[in-house]
Amino acid sequence: MTERMDHFDFRILEELQRDAGQSQRALADKVGLSQNACWRRLKALESSGVIRGRTVVIDRERMGAGFVVFSLIKTRHHSADWLRGFRNHVSAIPEVIDFYRIGGEYDYLLKIIVSDMAGYDRVYKRLIETIELETVTSYFAMESIEEQRPIPLR
Repeated sequence: MTERMDHFDFRILEELQRDAGQSQRALADKVGLSQNACWRRLKALESSGVIRGRTVVIDRERMGAGFVVFSLIKTRHHSADWLRGFRNHVSAIPEVIDFYRIGGEYDYLLKIIVSDMAGYDRVYKRLIETIELETVTSYFAMESIEEQRPIPLR
């Protein structure tokens, strides 16, 4: 769809990344369109899959989930069946909020959000309980400097 997107579409996306909960009127005013024109473009962006959903950003600290762990995983297994099972296993762990297959020395990167080290230990034990992994190396965030930044569109 990006080949058919124009300045207004990009402005809509930029504004929604800043505040997805703003009213249709406020969004239309900010991007310089009538409410109807803005609504039609918004629906087109949703139906094309450019907009996959809208979320609320929650303060992790206030919700008791301030412990951030980045886990790098290395495996000896690379078959399609193993990968499918691993994806299903990891995707069933709600504390894993981001999950990537990566290139380089490691095969996967997980971002895990828990309340404390004991919470991470529970996730770790669940992670290794049924899937054979070669290495799990974890790093613990000391401070969040930038998080959930808007995607640059131009």
